[in-house]
Amino acid sequence: MTVKRMDNVGIVVEDIDAAIDFFTELGLVLEGRAPVEGDWADGVTGLRGMRVEIAMMRTPDGHSRLELSRFLTPPVVADHCNAPVNALGYLRVMFTVEDIDDTLARLVRRGAKLVGEVVQYEDIYRLCYIRGPEGILIGLAEQLLQKKA
Repeated sequence: MTVKRMDNVGIVVEDIDAAIDFFTELGLVLEGRAPVEGDWADGVTGLRGMRVEIAMMRTPDGHSRLELSRFLTPPVVADHCNAPVNALGYLRVMFTVEDIDDTLARLVRRGAKLVGEVVQYEDIYRLCYIRGPEGILIGLAEQLLQKKA
């Protein structure tokens, strides 16, 4: 059997309200917020006594989601906020946007920082990486119009 779909990508944050505001500015929609705790949560994560607040953010097309998590207990144990693009492990999420310049300008007003520069890949994409809330690495891609042959 093959994978049916990817449900979500999880991102652990300290300030869940700021993260919700940032991803809302990017164009995601808040589906809901909820506390998560109990035996089932402990069992699936392997963290005994876990208490976390989650917020599920959905892309406008309805196909992708980000699960933002703020751990109340146990405390966060590692910080990858300043890891470079070539660090091991899960590192970034990439979004296709309509207008990379407009999106970048709006997100910079919310504290985003451009990692390198906006570059063009052939006649296909304009791309960049930014650091969002708490140093979250985010890729932005604007697909360029293709000329029909």
